[in-house]
Amino acid sequence: MLVVETVVRVRREYAGGKPIKAIARDLRLSRKVVRKAIRAPEGSFDYHRSVQPLPRIGPFQARLDTLLTENEVRSRRDRLRMTRIHDLLLRDGFEGSYDAVRRYATRWAAARRKDPGDGVAAFIPLLFKPGEAYQFDWSHEDVEIAGKPMRVKVAHVRLCASRAVYVRAYPRETQEMLFDAHARGFAFFGGVPLRGIYDNMKTAVTTVFVGKERVFNRRFLVMADHYMVEPTACSPAAGWEKGQVEHQVQTLRGRLFKPRLRFASLEELNGWLEAECWRWAEMHAHPEHKEMTVAQALELERPALQPMLAPFDGFHETQHAVTGTCLISFDRNRYSVAAKAVRRAVQVRAYADRIVVRMGDEVIADHPRFFGRDRTIYDPWHYLPVLVNKPGALRNGAPFQGWDLPPALARLRRKLGSNDDADRRFVRVLAAVLSDGLDAVEGAVREALDAGAVSDEVILNILSRRREPPRPASIVTPEDLALLHPPIANCARYDSLRGLHAAA
Repeated sequence: MLVVETVVRVRREYAGGKPIKAIARDLRLSRKVVRKAIRAPEGSFDYHRSVQPLPRIGPFQARLDTLLTENEVRSRRDRLRMTRIHDLLLRDGFEGSYDAVRRYATRWAAARRKDPGDGVAAFIPLLFKPGEAYQFDWSHEDVEIAGKPMRVKVAHVRLCASRAVYVRAYPRETQEMLFDAHARGFAFFGGVPLRGIYDNMKTAVTTVFVGKERVFNRRFLVMADHYMVEPTACSPAAGWEKGQVEHQVQTLRGRLFKPRLRFASLEELNGWLEAECWRWAEMHAHPEHKEMTVAQALELERPALQPMLAPFDGFHETQHAVTGTCLISFDRNRYSVAAKAVRRAVQVRAYADRIVVRMGDEVIADHPRFFGRDRTIYDPWHYLPVLVNKPGALRNGAPFQGWDLPPALARLRRKLGSNDDADRRFVRVLAAVLSDGLDAVEGAVREALDAGAVSDEVILNILSRRREPPRPASIVTPEDLALLHPPIANCARYDSLRGLHAAA
C-alpha cells in the first residue's frame, strides 16, 4: 500500500504534465498503481475488499452461525467461550485455526449490531439538582483482616449532584448492614437527599412487577420514612439507571482495593476508607464543574440536603428460645442472656456491630456481634443468680474463666485464695451485687481492703451500715418556746429520793 506522500507526489507530477510511464519508471511503481493513485479522490488510496473469501470456514459457515446464535441467547453464566465453539467445529471436521473463528465471530457480531432492528443502545445524560438524589450499591472486595484473607461486602453511597462518595465494608450484606451504611453515609455527607436510587436487592425490594412498580420491604420503608427519602428502584438488569455508583464501584476497586488491603480489624479498614473518601473528594475536580473540587461541590450541596435529626434504629429482629444454660443461638454462634430468661422466648435485635436481646420491654443482654462460627460469648454477670445457689461452679464454670473483674473485687479474690471456702465467701460478696449494685459492693470491698480486713463478713457489714436510713435532723426550738427551767438529766436524783424513802 502506498503512503500518502507517494500518492500526493504521483498526482502532483501528473498534474504537471509528466507521462504515466515516466512517473512509474522514476518511482518504481507499476503503471496500474500510478493510474489508481491519479483516479483516487482526495488522495485517498485505501484498499477495501468487496468479497471476503472463507476457504476454511465456508463449508462450516451455517454450523458456525447456528452456534453463535444459540450462544447469544444463553445466560452469561452458561455462554460458551470461543475456544469451546472452535472445538465443536473441530469435532465436525473443521481444519481451520481458532483465529479464523474468532475473526468471523467478531464480524458476525458487528453485522448483528448494524441491523436496524437490533441497534446499539443509546443513552441520555442525566442532570441532578443539589440535594435531589443519591445512588446506592454493593460490591464484593477481597482484603486481608488480621492476617487472614476475607471477602467483604462494601456499601457504596454517592450524591448525584456533588459526586461525593462514601464507602464502608461489612462482613455481611444483610438488612442491618444496609441500615448502618445509610446512617453513616448521611452523617458523612451532613444531610439527607430527597430520593434514593437502588437496584432490586432483596433487603429493600420484596416483589418486582412490570415497569417501575415494586413492593418494598416493610422495615426498609420504615427507614425511608424516618429519613424522609423517596426510594426508587431501577429496572432489572438496567445498571445505567444508577450509572454513577456503578462507575464508582469499578473506579474505587482499582484505586482503593488494589493491591489487596491489609488491616488488623474491620474498624481500622473502615476508618482508612472514610479518610480516603475525604482525600479523594479534596483531590479530584467535579466532572462537570472543573473549577471546583468534589469537596467544594459537597459544601455547596449541603444546604440543599435535609437535616439528619437522628440515626435510624436499624435492627433486624428475630425470635429465639433460651436454653437451660442461659444461651441463645444466633448466626451460628451462641450468646448468654440473663438467667431470668431461661427456657423462655426472647427477641434478638441484630445491629451491624452488636446484638441486643429483649424479653418484652426489658433488655436482658447486649453483646458485641461476632461474625465467625461456633463461638460462645459469655457475660459472667448473667449467671450471678445461678452462682449464688451453686458457688462451687465459680472454679470450673465456663462463663467465669478469665473473668475480668473490677480491680477491688479482683484484689479480694486473690487475697481470699482459691479453696472451696474462699469461693463460697467470695460468692457471698458477689451476691450483694444483686441487691446493692456493683458500684456499692466495689466501694465496700475497697473500704475493707484499705482497713486490712479481708473478710466477707466485714464487707457485708459495711454494706448493711450504708443501707441504714440517715438520722433525722435535730429540731431547732424557737426562742419563744424555749423552757425557762429545762429538765436536767441527772440520775443521781433518784438516789436522793431512795434515801428519803429509807429514812421514812
